[in-house]
Amino acid sequence: MAKDTPAKPGSPAKAASPKKPGRIAQMREVFTQSRTLDPQIGWWMLLAFVVTLAVAMGIGLFFGTAGLIYAAILGIPLGALAATIVMSRRAERAAYRRLEGQPGAAGAALTSLRGGWFTSADPVAIEAARAGTLNDSALVFRAVGRPGVVLVAEGPQARADRLLAAERKKVERVASGVPVTTYRVGDGEGEGIVAIRKLTGRVQRMKPVLTKEEVAAVNKRLRALGGVKVPLPQGIDPTRVRPDRKAMRGR
Repeated sequence: MAKDTPAKPGSPAKAASPKKPGRIAQMREVFTQSRTLDPQIGWWMLLAFVVTLAVAMGIGLFFGTAGLIYAAILGIPLGALAATIVMSRRAERAAYRRLEGQPGAAGAALTSLRGGWFTSADPVAIEAARAGTLNDSALVFRAVGRPGVVLVAEGPQARADRLLAAERKKVERVASGVPVTTYRVGDGEGEGIVAIRKLTGRVQRMKPVLTKEEVAAVNKRLRALGGVKVPLPQGIDPTRVRPDRKAMRGR
């Protein structure tokens, strides 16, 4: 087996990695992609900027010329921050509207969870209606975090509920004593039914009961069960965009 050798003086130890885009460049890319889904997003951002700046200037008027200047200096970055927040919210709604009804929507939503969650866009169980297609198929996706194991099903109700129940038994057998919460993506009303646009918020608010070490151990056991590799549609993920005050001031 070949051994690693030290790099010669004056020669690069490794090839230079491509420079990652900055926060502002990332936000510009998200804006460009989001505008294809929500053509009005630019106008809403402009409105948020103008209203925030106008409020700041109005407050500054009470303190004379000096207050007005100070309000303008403070109002511009605050207006930019408000515009960024509006972009994030509207881009998130646009992304979820695009996901609705597509196979794998639940998996795509779960991958945007924050706070130590183990997720995957690939389903852990599938029951296809017809060979070679995901249309009208039942899919189950899994997320593992401090609240326990979350299983989310999508597809026709009867088959989705049956597949979800089977996957729950499998998880409870492998990770005995770990809380298992199940949801089915849908727009109706009922226990365990959640709209795709509300899924991540519902999961994110769950009460933590496991330690980080326990979460890692449970995830390792569940990964041993394997999963299902199927081609699922990919798209932009503006749900990861978060307002950053440093980005508003530049770097």
